[in-house]
Amino acid sequence: MGVRGSAVESVVTGMDKAFWQGKKVFLTGHTGFKGAWLCRLLLHLGADVTGYALAPALEQKLFALAGVDGRVRSCFADIRDFDALQAAFRAAQPEIVLHLAAQPIVRESYRAPRYTFETNVMGTVNLLECIRTSDCVRSFLNVTTDKVYKNNEWVWGYREDEPLDGFDPYSNSKSCSELVTHSYKDSFFADGRVAISTARAGNVLGGGDFSPDRIIPDCVRAAMQGQPVRIRNPHSTRPYQHVLDPLYAYLMIAQAQCEDGRYAGYYNVGPDERDCVTTGALAALFCEAWGEGMRCEVGEAGGPHEANFLKLDCSRLKAVFGWHSRWGIGTTIEKTVEWTKTWRAGGDVPGCMDRQIEEFLGEDA
Repeated sequence: MGVRGSAVESVVTGMDKAFWQGKKVFLTGHTGFKGAWLCRLLLHLGADVTGYALAPALEQKLFALAGVDGRVRSCFADIRDFDALQAAFRAAQPEIVLHLAAQPIVRESYRAPRYTFETNVMGTVNLLECIRTSDCVRSFLNVTTDKVYKNNEWVWGYREDEPLDGFDPYSNSKSCSELVTHSYKDSFFADGRVAISTARAGNVLGGGDFSPDRIIPDCVRAAMQGQPVRIRNPHSTRPYQHVLDPLYAYLMIAQAQCEDGRYAGYYNVGPDERDCVTTGALAALFCEAWGEGMRCEVGEAGGPHEANFLKLDCSRLKAVFGWHSRWGIGTTIEKTVEWTKTWRAGGDVPGCMDRQIEEFLGEDA
């Protein structure tokens, strides 16, 4: 089943930073890697943020390191718990809702498929029910993944109207999350009272990702131990981008559709084609940027099925918003290493994040 996208002739030129000053934002998944960076970015813009997520796990230490705990209102609860979610939502009375909460690991989805589907599908249903029964929300963005598409291992990028049919439980659950969003949009919000979009992003990189089964966190762990990094699938090609690139796009979409509902739709958010690289090439870039004799080795693949080739066609996002990926893969790795070495040295992690945010947003000038 494909999806529809709205057609608009005018082009939005970036994000208006002043728009976010004082905006009430409800952010699910705020303790995760993307969520912690997004909290820092929203606070930088002056937004009033309420976060809803499970309490940070060991691999989510970025939330504490980022210095946002205590600066956002946090409700630590399960997205599957509708009563807790609705209570937090009603207390927040948000104008804008950003949905990032998910079980996001492919290999974990094979170990716990039921939990993955309950979190990624019913979590979306629960949040949309909160929006449906409220009158405060003007803009909702559901962040999914590039893996929602039926992957034919094509050499060209997938467009927004390609069939949705993820293979593994994680990918398929996010395909279902998309379809749930489409159904609610058509069934309950056809009058335009809430502008609704989904954003399908590729793999993100940046400082503070400690997740298991991800190549750059694996590189960081190896570097910290003075060991070579072992690469499971060196020839797998993925779209990689710095975490601030999609976060900027999410806020740009949420703002644009809040001001003009014609911008609501379904958007791919990915890097330029030159930044679709193999896992082996990415690890080599990290080793070069890290220095200190860091090197990589090819290990045994093993494990469950994972796609070998996947990339996005982001023509629509570029045409509608004039958007472009700001930091290429080289800069992305450099910024990741900069953050990691700041953390290793016991330096000012929030300050490092703010400097990177300011540099990134400075390209609006």
